[in-house]
Amino acid sequence: MAATSPTPAPALTAERILEATEEVLRRHGPAKATVVDVARALGVSHGSVYRHFRTKAALREAVTKRWLDRTTELLAEIAAAADRDPETRLRDWLRALFEAKRRKAGADPELFATYMVLVDENGPVVGGHIADLTGQLTEIVRDGVATGAFAVADPVAAARAVFHATGRFHDPGYAREWERPEAEADFASLVELLVRGLRSP
Repeated sequence: MAATSPTPAPALTAERILEATEEVLRRHGPAKATVVDVARALGVSHGSVYRHFRTKAALREAVTKRWLDRTTELLAEIAAAADRDPETRLRDWLRALFEAKRRKAGADPELFATYMVLVDENGPVVGGHIADLTGQLTEIVRDGVATGAFAVADPVAAARAVFHATGRFHDPGYAREWERPEAEADFASLVELLVRGLRSP
C-alpha cells in the first residue's frame, strides 16, 4: 500500500493571520498579545507574519479595520437597497447599526473590550469607518430629498446630524446602557423624532 503524502498546510494569507490575531487577542487581551503568539497559533515563524504586516501596530490596525468593516458592509447593503423607500432604509439602517453594535458588546464582551483598546489606538481607522457610515446615511437622505420623502437643504449636514444624534445607540462608550429595559423605547422614540424632522419643510 503506497504511503500517502501529508496534506500541505494552507497558504499563509493576510486573512488567516487576521483570524488568528483575533483569537489571540480574545485569549490574551491587547496588553499581552504578541506577534509571536499569532505566529505560534498559525504554526509559522514570526518573520512570516511580518512579511504580511510590517509592524505589530500595522497588524493591530488591520484587525481593527476588519472588525469595523463587518458593520460597514452590513449597512452598505441596506443603504443601497433600491427595493425600499428612503424612510424605510433609514429606519432599517439605524436599527441594524444599533443591533450590530449591541450584539458585538453582548455576545463576546472580552473581545469587545479588547477592540475598544484597539479603536483608541487607531484614530485614522475609526475616522474612516465613521466617514463610510455617514456617507451611507448621506446616500439615503439624498435619495429621500430626490423622492420628496425628506425636506432638507443639505443632505450631508442632515446625515451627520442624524449620525451624531443617535450616538448613544452606536458609540461603544455607551455599551453598558444598551441592555437597559428602556433602551428599546428610547431608541424608537429618537428615530421617530429624527424621521419627523427630516420630513418637515
